[in-house]
Amino acid sequence: MNPATHFLTGWLIANVDHLERRDRALVTLAGVIPDADGLGILTGIASQDQGAGLYLYGQYHHVLAHNVFFGLLLAATGYAFSKKKGLTTFLVLLSFHIHLLGDILSGRGPDGTIWTISYLFPVLTDVQLSWSGQWELNAWPNVVITAAALLLTLYLAWRRGFSPVNIFSVKADQAVVAALRSRFPG
Repeated sequence: MNPATHFLTGWLIANVDHLERRDRALVTLAGVIPDADGLGILTGIASQDQGAGLYLYGQYHHVLAHNVFFGLLLAATGYAFSKKKGLTTFLVLLSFHIHLLGDILSGRGPDGTIWTISYLFPVLTDVQLSWSGQWELNAWPNVVITAAALLLTLYLAWRRGFSPVNIFSVKADQAVVAALRSRFPG
């Protein structure tokens, strides 16, 4: 799945209960932060050597931050910084694992390459999770999942009075919610 879908999915998981802003942010970010291991591709842009960026991306994406130990680090961070410690820690782990599931279901490359998840890295590097039915990133199921997550996110923002923008700016979030409520009164 693409990072936007992971972000929206994390946000939806964060809204299964009435969490405070910080706790929602922790759960939401746990759903998208595993893709930080793909940032190696930016080195190609910075150095103008696309080969280096693609090499780092290919070597480390779905490895460094797509494993159980990174998930446990996120859970510990969630526990340390949350108000509702037990629930938030559980939802951080859930959001992280839904991210992994999304990648297993929908990470096939355009060349047909099936992306694997190195779930037990660095302890057992040969253990790889994958699914032979994995669909491509631009396949229709991803479009449907993203559209559904976006619609549900907008509905929750309209209904509850806060959106994912709330993670970054309360003032901007109020503008988003006000725009939604003026466009769809009721």
